[in-house]
Amino acid sequence: MSPDPIPALPAALARLPHGPEFRFVDRLDELVPGRSGTGEYALRGDEPWLAGHFPGDPLMPGVLLLEAAAQLAGVVAQSDPAVAPLADLKLTGIQSAKITGTARPGETIRITASITARLGNLIQAEATARVDGRTVLVAGIVLAGRPAAPEAG
Repeated sequence: MSPDPIPALPAALARLPHGPEFRFVDRLDELVPGRSGTGEYALRGDEPWLAGHFPGDPLMPGVLLLEAAAQLAGVVAQSDPAVAPLADLKLTGIQSAKITGTARPGETIRITASITARLGNLIQAEATARVDGRTVLVAGIVLAGRPAAPEAG
């Protein structure tokens, strides 16, 4: 894996509630804070869940493709300089999702996400995922969080 060209990724990922074991964005290539971003997840092949999905023919579960898209949308939303980051930002709705392909060990999933609307603690986004130029996911998702508690100073 090549180094992350945008140093904002670790800080942006830290604003999501996921632990490192459940992160599906490991590289951020483009970021327009609060608006859009492009990132990648390299499917290594040693992820524990691949052993059962499917034995002898591993592939990334479609629901995890959707999770990767939601995580990238969260990174984009939480980087908005005009809006304070939300606490516990999570995927709370799927407006549409079409899984049109697969990702296998050794392949890199290229994800794009655009924030299409914000209303209070709700964030609406559109996302796609591609593998070797093939679209494998197109989705409309909703994220929600709560205002972060003010930091003690």
